[in-house]
Amino acid sequence: MLAKRLLGLIFVGALAVGSASAADIIVKERPPKAVVELRGHAPGKGYVWVPGYHRWDGGHYVWEKGRWDRPPHEHARWIAPRWQHRRDGYVFVEGHWS
Repeated sequence: MLAKRLLGLIFVGALAVGSASAADIIVKERPPKAVVELRGHAPGKGYVWVPGYHRWDGGHYVWEKGRWDRPPHEHARWIAPRWQHRRDGYVFVEGHWS
């Protein structure tokens, strides 16, 4: 019984790892340079500017505008999204709060 359960956990873990790398979309075209945006004033105290970025729309890059956002907790900082160059193209790495 324990062996079956352990084997099941290993199988599920292998699927999770396999699907994570299979989800990467590789874009052959280099992403354009970032667009310079005007921020304007923050809508209130505690807001942080989250810069825009280029996202892949299946056939071309589209600029996703920057925005003012509130950090999820005190001392959180925004880690910007980026396009990571790999041997076979570019892969998008999501931005997140740290």
